[in-house]
Amino acid sequence: MIYAGNAIQVQMHDHQLAKLTFDLKNQSVNKLNAATLVELKEAIEAINIAIIGVEGVKGLMLTSAKSSFIVGADITEFLQFFGRDEQDLINANMQVNETFCALEDLPIPTVSLINGLALGGGFEVCLSTDYRIMATDAKVGLPEVKLGIFPGWGGTVRLPRIIGLDNAIEWVCGAKEKKSTVALHEGAVDAVVAHDQLLEAGEHLLNQCIKGDLSYAAKRDPKLAKLALGPMEQLMAFETSKGFVAGKAGPHYPSPVTAIKTMQKHAGMTRDKALVIEAKGFAKMAQTSVAANLVGVFLADQYLKRTVKALAKKATKVEQAAVLGAGIMGGGIAYQSAFKGVPIVMKDIAEPAITLGLDEATGILEKRVERGQMKPAQMAQVLNKIRPTLNYADIKNVDLVVEAVVENPKVKGIVLAEIEAQVKPSTVITSNTSTISIDLLAKSLKDPTRFCGMHFFNPVHKMPLVEVIRGSQSSEETIATTVAYANAMGKKPIVVNDCPGFFVNRVLFPYFGGFGLLLEQGVNFSRVDKIMERFGWPMGPAYLLDVVGIDTAHHAQAVMAEGFPDRMAGQGEAGVDLMFKEQRLGQKNKLGFYAYEKDKKGRLQKQVDDSLVEKLASLCANPQEFTDEQIIDYLMIPLCLEVARCLEENIIATPAEADLALVYGIGFPPFLGGALKYMDAIGLQNFCDKADALAGVSPLYSVPKQMREMAADGETFYNKLQPAH
Repeated sequence: MIYAGNAIQVQMHDHQLAKLTFDLKNQSVNKLNAATLVELKEAIEAINIAIIGVEGVKGLMLTSAKSSFIVGADITEFLQFFGRDEQDLINANMQVNETFCALEDLPIPTVSLINGLALGGGFEVCLSTDYRIMATDAKVGLPEVKLGIFPGWGGTVRLPRIIGLDNAIEWVCGAKEKKSTVALHEGAVDAVVAHDQLLEAGEHLLNQCIKGDLSYAAKRDPKLAKLALGPMEQLMAFETSKGFVAGKAGPHYPSPVTAIKTMQKHAGMTRDKALVIEAKGFAKMAQTSVAANLVGVFLADQYLKRTVKALAKKATKVEQAAVLGAGIMGGGIAYQSAFKGVPIVMKDIAEPAITLGLDEATGILEKRVERGQMKPAQMAQVLNKIRPTLNYADIKNVDLVVEAVVENPKVKGIVLAEIEAQVKPSTVITSNTSTISIDLLAKSLKDPTRFCGMHFFNPVHKMPLVEVIRGSQSSEETIATTVAYANAMGKKPIVVNDCPGFFVNRVLFPYFGGFGLLLEQGVNFSRVDKIMERFGWPMGPAYLLDVVGIDTAHHAQAVMAEGFPDRMAGQGEAGVDLMFKEQRLGQKNKLGFYAYEKDKKGRLQKQVDDSLVEKLASLCANPQEFTDEQIIDYLMIPLCLEVARCLEENIIATPAEADLALVYGIGFPPFLGGALKYMDAIGLQNFCDKADALAGVSPLYSVPKQMREMAADGETFYNKLQPAH
């Protein structure tokens, strides 16, 4: 044994080749945490000694004992790490770079045998070796810009010198995981072999180097040199890509463009000088609020995964599911279940609805085939997992049922009672309702312990969130089984307690209420949309209402007003009421706040309808002037206060889950981290002052008691209420 640590072991593989194995103890995956990086430095020092020692090492293979290679740096260490001053960050990165350079500078040929995921720092380790051989099912990539940073351990330096500048910019700024075929085609790896042939391929390659049949120095030298591209070619490549990437990333995500600028700065430098420039650029990005918030979202997602994993231990596995109520929503649910490998029965009482549901699933699959994401045979396999039926007898042996009929408590109650009479006693019954009380619906069942809510968001195949709504009588096994099924469908299940609107819709409608109040004071809806989109929302409130459907919003608004009459009744309702009365239902009938026409590709394009502008003007006898900041406050403050209220009332368990639900459910700007992170950043006392200034406008701006107390004590949501990640 040349070296033995808690994460790394180095030993002789045969008489001349050494094998460095990543195997982080007590972890399911390899991560480059601080301790592992220390061990990597020590291991390389030990290898240097073994090269001239009795072992006589002449070649080195990097391998992994786990199913992944290295999934990246340990993100849980990031926030503390990012809290350092800029020079400390630069120094810390350069320490890692010294280790990677020591690996790269070993006087023997080196190869990484990539057996699974090699992402971020894990792939940067691979770039430091002379060769890379990849298993056919492995993936590599540099996803750092998703966290508001960019590769800081040599990724922006080595990759352009290996695969060319244009490809490297796409890898770094696109942040996608690359399949082995792509990595080989673009030159990021030198060979792709079957998983069980990695070691043999590594041995063969290194032996060729040792014999002199291959020159590892020729592979290494370009990584140590300046970028091999002329000044004019560089200028064109960098300037073109900066404009394109800036347009794609938007103004709130600076790291992709900063990564390009950093590459441009160090393109004319040799490796060691270039790494310093990269470290400086990385440090600047690491200190931004965007990086802190995106890392926070990532950590919240990891927390959710652990929560789901713990719940899954109490779950009954869903081998066969059913959805009652076909159509668009039922078809979307059926597609998602079948696509992820859980067979599903799709039942309705009418053949046209079944056809519509199957058409929805087929349409989604056809688009995947068109994009090259699946083959026609795979599409057929998915469709074969969807069994359409008009007969209740076909659902009798399923493990879980999703009721997805019309949003009417009476109709749902009848259907739920029918389901219970048909399925086995152990079957979990769920309702895909967006607003109706789970406890109210549970009254239709003889055994309410087997019942809970399962709220999907539309379109099902695109929206990651599923709200699992716990009724007062829902059993722990019912909740666990529903969470596990949602997770198996590839969704992000977040458990919330029952109340009108549950969590997401409950906090969204005060936002719509603030929008309605602006309409009633003469503010143009398209101006509000533009301001909120610049603020960071994927679409403004008027456009979002058109997508949701004005009829759906009108119904939900009534439910919320009934559930919270002191705060939500009569608040900003006039605009939606007028739209509903005019039967301007949004995209579904191509006439809402905007008029819609299909473009050549069949996508709906919105146009401002001047006749509506005049009708909305009738809501306001005395138009008021508003600044952009006031408009933002009118919408954001009610939403954020309602989130705080839900946390106080235990509708949702933690700040992390609350913020994650908003990011995944309604597109809350991720760079802000979520509503609670947003309030923490502003300062709770400052936020209360902003709300108090609008208290006379509407009760939507009333501050909940616990939040006011926290503000007075100088607390934050993530200090006081957030569990440890």
